[in-house]
Amino acid sequence: MDIYASDEEKGEEIKQWWRDNGRSVITGCILGAAIIIGGRYWLTYQQTVTSNASIAYQQVVIAINDDDQTIAEDKTQQLFSEFSGTPYAVFAAFEMAAQSTNSTSAQSYLEWVMANADLSAHKELARLRLAQLLMSDEKFDQSLTLIDESESPAYSSLLSELRGDIYVAQGNAVEARAAYQIAILDLLQGEPRKQLLQVKLDDVAQSNDS
Repeated sequence: MDIYASDEEKGEEIKQWWRDNGRSVITGCILGAAIIIGGRYWLTYQQTVTSNASIAYQQVVIAINDDDQTIAEDKTQQLFSEFSGTPYAVFAAFEMAAQSTNSTSAQSYLEWVMANADLSAHKELARLRLAQLLMSDEKFDQSLTLIDESESPAYSSLLSELRGDIYVAQGNAVEARAAYQIAILDLLQGEPRKQLLQVKLDDVAQSNDS
């Protein structure tokens, strides 16, 4: 705009600019308002989902404490179907697996976590617990396969220890010793499990020597 133009000329230039750009300005304002409103709606929706999932999880815990298996299962299934993307569904699955009276039910909950959890830490914890469950059922080959499929260094020591326990149960002292040694090497500095692993390693060495 020419700063030396008359007021009438300036006004005409403004009108012409608005004729050329007005539609774009209005469209931009509408889109901006829609984004702001949509963002607020999404945040409100997410907060509502999280709140409802939290309530359902609390009901699972209360039902478990009250030994009401039916309500616990119903609320857990609600979490799976309506709030599977929240961590509360994962927490409920762990709770249900821990209190299950039969290994088949516990296995199904742990497998759900492995298939649906967003965090790798939750998946690997479910893997560890499922491998322990399979070992207790003497399904050693399935447990070892599950352990071998892990790619998480965070659980490598615990899984190696479990591998050693399986080999001990199978009477394979050589493989058990190697597994316990790996478990010790994978320990974080200062972990108290080192003493227990050393005891297991020494026991295997003695049985192998005798």
